[in-house]
Amino acid sequence: MGATLLPDIGAEILIPLCAFIGIAFSVVQWMYVSQVKLSPGRDANSNAPGKNGYNDYLIEEEEGGNDHNVILKCAEIQNAISEGATSFLFTEYKYVGGFMVAFAVLIFVFLGSVEGFSTSSRPCIYDHTKICKPALATAIFSTISFLLGAITSVVSGFLGMKIATYANARTTLEARKSVGKAFITAFRSGAVMGFLLASSGLLVLYIAINVFKLYYGDDWGGLFEAITGYGLGGSSMALFGRVGGGIYTKAADVGADLVGKVERNIPEDDPRNPAVIADNVGDNVGDIAGMGSDLFGSYAEASCAALVVASISSFGINHELTAMLYPLIVSSVGILVCLLTTLCATDFFEIKAVNEIEPALKRQLIISTVLMTVGIAIVTWISVPSSFTIFNFGTQKVVKSWQLFLCVGVGLWAGLIIGFVTEYYTSNAYSPVQDVADSCRTGAATNVIFGLALGYKSVIIPIFAIAISIFVSFSFAAMYGIAVAALGMLSTIATGLAIDAYGPISDNAGGIAEMAGMSHRIRERTDALDAAGNTTAAIGKGFAIGSAALVSLALFGAFVSRAGISTVNVLSPKVIIGLLVGAMLPYWFSAMTMKSVGSAALKMVEEVRRQFNTIPGLMEGTAKPDYATCVKISTDASLKEMIPPGALVMLTPLIVGIFFGVETLSGVLAGSLVSGVQIAISASNTGGAWDNAKKYIEAGASEHARTLGPKGSDPHKAAVIGDTIGDPLKDTSGPSLNILIKLMAVESLVFAPFFATHGGLLFKI
Repeated sequence: MGATLLPDIGAEILIPLCAFIGIAFSVVQWMYVSQVKLSPGRDANSNAPGKNGYNDYLIEEEEGGNDHNVILKCAEIQNAISEGATSFLFTEYKYVGGFMVAFAVLIFVFLGSVEGFSTSSRPCIYDHTKICKPALATAIFSTISFLLGAITSVVSGFLGMKIATYANARTTLEARKSVGKAFITAFRSGAVMGFLLASSGLLVLYIAINVFKLYYGDDWGGLFEAITGYGLGGSSMALFGRVGGGIYTKAADVGADLVGKVERNIPEDDPRNPAVIADNVGDNVGDIAGMGSDLFGSYAEASCAALVVASISSFGINHELTAMLYPLIVSSVGILVCLLTTLCATDFFEIKAVNEIEPALKRQLIISTVLMTVGIAIVTWISVPSSFTIFNFGTQKVVKSWQLFLCVGVGLWAGLIIGFVTEYYTSNAYSPVQDVADSCRTGAATNVIFGLALGYKSVIIPIFAIAISIFVSFSFAAMYGIAVAALGMLSTIATGLAIDAYGPISDNAGGIAEMAGMSHRIRERTDALDAAGNTTAAIGKGFAIGSAALVSLALFGAFVSRAGISTVNVLSPKVIIGLLVGAMLPYWFSAMTMKSVGSAALKMVEEVRRQFNTIPGLMEGTAKPDYATCVKISTDASLKEMIPPGALVMLTPLIVGIFFGVETLSGVLAGSLVSGVQIAISASNTGGAWDNAKKYIEAGASEHARTLGPKGSDPHKAAVIGDTIGDPLKDTSGPSLNILIKLMAVESLVFAPFFATHGGLLFKI
C-alpha cells in the first residue's frame, strides 16, 4: 500500500519523547506555582517590579495582604481541605480496589473459558489461514491491561486532586496582588494536571503495547484485542470516581446553600456554615479527581478502539508499525500543541482586568484547535501511506490519507463547536442565562421551567455536530474513522483538562478568601475567576460527552465485528427489546444518582440546621462549627450510594450478553448511546445555566442584574433554589452518563469472545 515518510524508529522515538516533554512541562508549571509561599513573610520575588510597572509588594500592602493572620488562616483552611480530600479518596480507593481485583478475576475466568483454558494456538479470528496465540493469552493480557488502566486512572485522579488542593490557597493569596496573577496560578495548576494525565496515559499505553508485543510477536490482532482492557480499567475507575465524588460534593453543596444562603441569609463559603469545608473538599474529589479519571478513560478507550480496528486492517495485516501507531502519534503531537497553547495563556498574553478572563480561556480552545489542525495534517502526511484499507464489517475499504485527515479534523472541530454552544447556553454573558435569571422575578417555579427548557434546547446543535462528524468519518474510513474522530476531539485533552481543572481551583480560592475574612475586593476577583470557571467546566463536560458519543460508537463497531454480527437488524425482536432497555438505562442510572444526592443532602441539611440551632454563638461568629461531622456525612453517603449505580452499569452488559446474546446486547448499547448523550448534555447545561444565573444576580455587574439583586432578595433566593436543583444534574448525573455509555461499550468489547461463544443462554433453551 506504500511506505510512510516517518520510519518505524521515528514513531518509536516520537511518542515517548512527547510524553516525557509533557511530564517535564507539568513539573515546570508546578515549580512556578510552588513559588507562591504559604507562610507569613514576603515571597522571594515580591520586591521585583511587576509586568505592569507597579511594585507588587506595594499593591499587597494596599490590600492588607501582609496580615500574618490571614496568610496563616489560608494555610490552615487549605490543609483542612487537602486532608479531607485525601482521606476520602483513600477510603474510596479501598472500596474500589476490592472491586478492581474481583473484576480482574472475572475477566480472566470469562475470557479464559472461551476455549476451555487451552494453551494451544488457534486459527486467527479474522483470517483462518494464520495461526494466532491461544484464548488463554488474551485472558491473561486483557486482565493485566485492565489493571494497568485502572491504576493509571486512579493515580491520575489522585494526583489531580493533590495539585488542586496545593494550588487553591496560593490562588487566593495571588488574588491580593491582581486578578491576572491569580488567574495564572490557577491556570498553571490546571495545566500541571492536564499535561501529567495526557502524558502518563499515553506513555503507559505505549509501554504496554511494546511489552505485550514481546509475547504476541506478529499476532497484532490478538495483541490489540488484549489492549482493550486498558480502556475498560480506566473507565470503570472513572465511573466510581465520578459517581462517588459527585454525590460527595453535591450533598455538601446543597446542604450548605439551602440552610446557609436561603434560611440563614449568610454568604457562600461563610466560615460559620458547618458544611463549608465538606463543600470545598467536594470540589476536589468530584470535579477534579472524578473528571480527571473520566477524560483519561475517554482517551484510553478512543485509542483502544482505533488500535483494534487498525490491527485487522492493512496496517495490522502488513505490520506497518508507524501507521498502526497513528492514534498515539496524533495524541503525542497534541501534547506539543497544548504546550504552545498554554504558554499563550501564562506568558504571551497578560490578563489585567476581570472581563478578560473568559476571553482568555476561549482563546485557549481556538488556538489549540487551529494549531492541532495543522499538526494533524503533518502527522497524517508523514505517518500513514497515501492509500490503505480499513476493516469494514467483513470487507476491506480503500481509504486515502486525506480522508483520514478529514476524519480527525471533523472530530476536532465538532469538539470546538460543542464547546462554544455549551458556553453560549451556560455563560451569563449571553441572553439564555440572563433570561433564566430574569425568570427568578416570579419565583423558583418559573426559574426551574426556564432552566429545563434551556437544557433541552442546548442539545440541538451538539447533536447535529456529533451526527455530521459520525457521517463524514464513517463515510470516509468506516469505524476507524469514528474512532480517530473521537481522538481528534480528545487530541487537545491537556488544554481541555487545564481549563476544566481551573474552575474548581478558582472556586476553592474564593471559598478560602471568604473563610479567611479577606476584603470584599479580593472576593470579587475570586468570584470573577470562579464564574469563568463555571462556564469552562460546562465546556469541559460538553467535550467529555461529545467524545464519549464517538468513542462508544467506535467501540460498538469493534464489538459488533468481534462478536461476528454482520448486521444489526432493528426489526428483529432480539434487537428491539435491547434498544428499549438500553434507552431506559440512563434514566434508571440518573434516578439512582439524583436520589443518592437528595438523601445525602437531606442528612446534611438536618445536621447544618442542628448546629445552627444548638451551638451558642455560631451565628455571631464567636463559636466554631463542627466541620468534621458534615465531612463524615458526605463521605459515608457517597461510599454507600456509589455502589448501586456502579453495579447497574458494570453488570448490565454481562447479564444481557450471557442470557440474551450479542444481538440483544448490540441493541442495549445503541439504545443507551442514543438516549444517554441527550440526557447528559441537557442535564449538564441546565445545571450550569442555573448556577451562572445565580452568579449573574450576585455579581450585579449590569443594570438588569442590579434590578434582580442584591444577595438575599426574593429573585436571588429563587436563583439559589434553581442552582441547588441543578447541582446534582450538572455534577453527578450528567457527567456520569458519558461514562455509562462508554463503559458498557468497552466492557462488551472485552467480553465479546465469551459472549459470542457462550452467550444467549435463554435463546438456546
